[in-house]
Order: sequence, then structure tokens, then C-alpha cells
Amino acid sequence: MSVSVPSALIGPLLVFVLLDGFIQGSVVSLLPVIRDALHTTTGQAMWITAAQFLSAAVCVPAFGRLGDLYGHRRMLRVALGSITLGSVLCALAPTLALFLTGRVLLGPLSALLPLSVGLVRDRLDTPGSRRAISLLAAALILGATAGTATAGPLASVAGGGRTVLWNLVVLAGAGFVLALTPRIAETGRLASGRMDWKGAVLLGLGLTLLLGSIAQGTTRGWGSPLVVGGLLLAPMALGLWVRSSLRTSEPLVDVRAMARRAIAPAFACGFTAGVVILGGQGITVAFLDAAPEKAGYGFGLPHWQIGLWIAVPALISFLAAGASASVGHRLGYRTMLALAFLLVGAGFGVQIVGHAVMATWYGGHLLSGVGVGLAVSGLPTVITEGSPQDRAAASTAVYYNLKTAGGSVAGAAAAAVFSGLLTQSTHQPSLTAYLLLWSVCGVLALASAALIHLTPHT
Repeated sequence: MSVSVPSALIGPLLVFVLLDGFIQGSVVSLLPVIRDALHTTTGQAMWITAAQFLSAAVCVPAFGRLGDLYGHRRMLRVALGSITLGSVLCALAPTLALFLTGRVLLGPLSALLPLSVGLVRDRLDTPGSRRAISLLAAALILGATAGTATAGPLASVAGGGRTVLWNLVVLAGAGFVLALTPRIAETGRLASGRMDWKGAVLLGLGLTLLLGSIAQGTTRGWGSPLVVGGLLLAPMALGLWVRSSLRTSEPLVDVRAMARRAIAPAFACGFTAGVVILGGQGITVAFLDAAPEKAGYGFGLPHWQIGLWIAVPALISFLAAGASASVGHRLGYRTMLALAFLLVGAGFGVQIVGHAVMATWYGGHLLSGVGVGLAVSGLPTVITEGSPQDRAAASTAVYYNLKTAGGSVAGAAAAAVFSGLLTQSTHQPSLTAYLLLWSVCGVLALASAALIHLTPHT
């Protein structure tokens, strides 16, 4: 295969995935600004992130399977059209309700990477697809880092978040126009069969109940009938989805294939990655923000410095993800992923031991950054190669949903721990709360290092 074909394909896909990370990172950074502009409460503003998570829970597996059936380029265009429209609504929205409508239309953002992986798997050989997936994973990290680091300062300079939101409209529109150009060839080998709409509804319902209940648990209370009911109904809906998938000849997600030794441990590790990566971000920010003279721990950094301190480990993750194809080729992907999770576990261990000294604590954070980069790049590769070729996008979509679910569970658990373990004199989370959460993340990372050895050597 000539070099020009992969370059012509991967260039636009990298743009789409960068756009995914940048939009998501920007909106998270702007939450306080958006809350004030819409004249809403902090609790209601939490729906701004929850709405997209819930929409993504439905869109990601559906778009992935539709891409396998009807063409990944076609579904990329549909996704980017929805993202552009959603971005416009968010920029114009005078009320929270209209803003949330825009956020729901942004749900297909999370499908851009699985659809891109589907195109890569179709067009490139194994070494080429491994390099491409590592670049795509790195681009997602880089985009999220850039969005998180620049949105807040830009809003301050521009006098508000609307300017940033309109910039996101321009970026989304440019991505949509790029997707319409003939530079991206359509998938050549489409899957046979039909769309499993029943499975899509049941999976979307189960994930929506789960993630929605978790999102509301910290605001309504875990004893709320709505939250308890959602947590009870979620496994029932997911159980019905599994039952339906096993009885359907063309399921949305091949549950039997997911249970195979080749990829089942990688799916489980994807959930752990979500816990550590997505759930650990809030804990890190809170610790950097805590003033030692008041809380007895932390480093009391100003907000603008916190973004910079977080950006460095994220850049290290980006570099590690970009190098993962070479590392995986030399060590084998199973060995590389085991090493990645060992590094993450070791990083949390260093943070626990050295939490009182900034240099030591930050060294542990950097160490985890290396492991995170290798893990988030290597796991999609293992899952893609372990899945049938005509289900590459759908399988990758399930992995990203599991990672999102892990982050949601971790966020809810962190909020519960922070609320339950308080220092009586200050009513702030105690140091024990941070040490407990870091310990849980470290143990999960070490367990994942052992679990990944159940996959075949690749």
C-alpha cells in the first residue's frame, strides 16, 4: 500500500478526533461560565455534561453499527452535521433547556473515534492500522488537553463564554465541510445484515438509566426514589439487551464475541481506564486547589496554574499514545498494556506516599500519565483486532461507552467519599478521602495489569 493513501485517509480523521477532544474539553472548562450566563444553579448545570453522556450512550453503539452496515464515512457526515447543529444551539441558547437540547445533539461526538477506527481497519493492513489507531488516540488526548487549557483563558479575555461557543461552531462547521470532500473514501467492505434497533433501544435505555442515575445521585441523594429506581431498572434493561442479542442473528453488538478471551479482558480494563482517567481528573483538580493552611493538605494553586499543571501529564499521555504502536510492536500489546497499568498503579502509589511534597506527588502524576497514554491507545487496538472485521466500529463503540461508564461511576463514588469523609473543623474532605480514592484507583490499575494477561499474546 502506498504511503499517500494512508496519509490522505488519516489526516482528516485526525482532524475529526482532535475536534472531538477539543469541544468536550472546552465545554467542561466553561461550566461555571455557562452556569452564570444561563442564570442556573450548580446542580442544574451538572446536566450540561450529563446530557451529552446520556446522548452518547445511545448514539455511540448505534452510529458504530450503522457505520459498519452503511459506511463509516456516511455516518461521520451525519455525526458532524448533528454536532454542528448542536453547537449552534448551544451558542444561541438563552435558556438551560435549549442549551441541553444542543448538548443532546452533540452526543455523536463520542462516535467520531469509533467511526474513524472502522475506516482505518477497512483501509489499512495490521501494522498500518495499529499506527493509525495510536495516532487517533493521541489526537483525542491532545484535543481534550488543548480545549481544557485554552477555553477558560479565552473566555476571560473575550469577556464571556459565548465567544468560545461560537468558535466551537466554526470548528464543527469546518469539520463537517471537510467530511463532505472526496478526500475520504467510503468503507469498501460493508457488513451484511440489518440494524438491530431493538438492541439499540435496550442498550441505550440501560446505559441511560445507569449513567443518569449516577449523575443525579450526588444532587438528589442516593436514597431518592428516582435514583434508586434507575439503578434497579438499569441492570434489568441491560439484561434484556443481552438476552435479545443472544437470540438475534444480527445483534447490534456481538455479545458472544465480546465474551471471548481475545477481547473480554480489554473491555473490563476499558471500564477501569474510565475510572482512573475520567474519574481521577476531578480528584486531582481538588487536591491542587486545596489550601494547606485551611485543609491541612494540597498545594493551594490558583485556577490558571491548575490547568497548566494538568496539561503537562496530558501531553506526556499524548506522546506515549503516539509511541504505543512502536512499543506494542517490540513488546507485544499484552505486555505493553500490562506495563501501562503497572505504571498507572505505581504512579498512584507515589502520590499516596509523597502527597505532602509537590515534586514527589507530581512525579507520581507524570508516571501515571505515561501509563494512561499507552493504555488508551493500546486497548482499542486489541479490541479492534479481536473483533470481526465487519464489527470493528461497533466493538470500539462499546469500549468507549464502558470507559464513559467507568468515569461516571468514579465521579459519583468520589462525590460520595468527599461528602462522607469530612474534616470536622473545616467541613472539607479529609486527607483520608483522597488517600482512599487514590488507593482504589491504584488497586484497580494493578488488577487490570493482571487481567490483561488473559488475552492472547499479540
